[in-house]
Amino acid sequence: MDCKEFERMISDFIARKLDFQNLIKFKDHMEHCADCKEELVIQFLVSEGMQRLEEGDAFDLQSELKERLEDAGRKIKFHSSFLVAGAVLEIAAVIALAGTVVWLIS
Repeated sequence: MDCKEFERMISDFIARKLDFQNLIKFKDHMEHCADCKEELVIQFLVSEGMQRLEEGDAFDLQSELKERLEDAGRKIKFHSSFLVAGAVLEIAAVIALAGTVVWLIS
């Protein structure tokens, strides 16, 4: 992912609309690009801050962004676990099918 693609995805990240694959790319790029991380912080502070000011709510946007990033990490870990489990089940099914075929042939 390049910086322009990252910047286009910031609003979707803030709105929690990124799919699993884009979320992985987004988070990985942010962790390796200080400029993009700074851009994310700025856009998050502006968009969420304006909304909170309009609502009149108290807020701690730095903590909210940190929490949102941690939530993204948990989602990635959760979905990755399912992908691994799915791969293991596929392998087990292929082995069982191969065993059945060998058993039927002999």
